[in-house]
Amino acid sequence: MSFYRIKDLPESDRPREKLLKLGVENLTDAEIIAILLRTGIKGKNVIDLAREILIHFKGIEGLSEASINELSRFKGLGKTKAITLKAAIEVGRRAGKTVKKRKIDSPEVVATLLGHLKYEKVEIFGTVTINAKGELINIYSITKGGVNFSHISPKEVFHPAVKDLAVAVIFFHNHPSGNPAPSKEDIYITEKLLEAAKLLDIEILDHIIIGKDSFFSFKENNLL
Repeated sequence: MSFYRIKDLPESDRPREKLLKLGVENLTDAEIIAILLRTGIKGKNVIDLAREILIHFKGIEGLSEASINELSRFKGLGKTKAITLKAAIEVGRRAGKTVKKRKIDSPEVVATLLGHLKYEKVEIFGTVTINAKGELINIYSITKGGVNFSHISPKEVFHPAVKDLAVAVIFFHNHPSGNPAPSKEDIYITEKLLEAAKLLDIEILDHIIIGKDSFFSFKENNLL
């Protein structure tokens, strides 16, 4: 049985070469995971395998919460690769304790943090909580399967911000179609959440829609 390895990819698609040329900060989550995995499985290259893992576990955050056994059961991982992923995530967690919190100072920063959503096949709506210094506190996925305000209560949406004692939030969701342009429903939801935010004294800094190759910022387009 043959396995797809990183060196089997076209040179322009090899994440190690991209890291050396552009820097690790310019790699996608999938490319970083692919470097750790090293090989794919029969009929699937390592990049595609990494993307499927991120989708299944709902991004890096989900990977960090999964146990070794949960990771090992995913086809294409196994115990050795699961241990490698857990160890790498733990290194990142420990490093995060010693470095300054991520500053949220542009829509591009948030879009990069949420880049894995471009691979999702259903809509996910969530919130980014931010402290008084404009730094990231946490990222939460609130609903999956569609952004219909009749199914989302302000209490549910703002609970993470209240729990984190956040002074501001940025809402986000993805468009599986790939087109990040907001729908009438997206605009309606945002207006309703703005009203609720005033009562809670929480500022909504933006609402970002993630598409396939681009994103839409409500703030940049004067919709907030």
